[in-house]
Amino acid sequence: MENGNLYLIPNTIADNTQNAVIGQHVKDVLPGITHFLAEDIRTARRFLSSLKTYNSIENLHFEVLNKDTSPLELKNLLNPIYDGFHVGILSESGCPGVADPGAIAVRFAHENDIKVIPLVGPSSILLALMASGLNGQRFAFHGYLPIEAKDSTRAIRDLEKESRQKAQTQIFIETPYRTNALFQILLKTLTEETLLCVAANVTGDTESIETYPVKRWKSLGKEWTKMPTVFLFLAI
Repeated sequence: MENGNLYLIPNTIADNTQNAVIGQHVKDVLPGITHFLAEDIRTARRFLSSLKTYNSIENLHFEVLNKDTSPLELKNLLNPIYDGFHVGILSESGCPGVADPGAIAVRFAHENDIKVIPLVGPSSILLALMASGLNGQRFAFHGYLPIEAKDSTRAIRDLEKESRQKAQTQIFIETPYRTNALFQILLKTLTEETLLCVAANVTGDTESIETYPVKRWKSLGKEWTKMPTVFLFLAI
């Protein structure tokens, strides 16, 4: 019996956008997958149900894969592959393995000669970079900045220095409830010539992607509601 494959299945970024951002190829592959790893089983089931690719999702098998999953648990989670079943990893948002705990399962798969197949789907990080107008040939993604204001200020200063030295776009994300607070820290910390892009609710109905020098952002007096946001800046 041949081993199954590990499929990386993209999820939506914004609500009710599955028809716009999840391609037909993903929908064609899904019926052959009956075992899934997900951060939240309830939302994973709801997402698969919304795609209408299964007659019923009651016969599908789900296990939790999250930031607390230990490497020792991975063998059991991926055991169905050795029985010939394909296993799919579902992110809560966007693409598995990118700012996502699915990466540990992917690493395990490579270490154990399991074929990994990524399926095309939306990534807020890449979409924001594409639309920012900033350097798309040299960039770095830093995940989340420190929560404490003094620590995030120090991190921003260091990243701005690196950006200027390397002509490198710096990218990071923030939880919706802290979007506006971090935006204000960026305006206070970055030099006025630095180009700052704020990409909010990417692919959603209220999507907003804007890039201006910090000086202009200050003059606009803009504030942000609670929504998923990607921040990018380039020191010039």
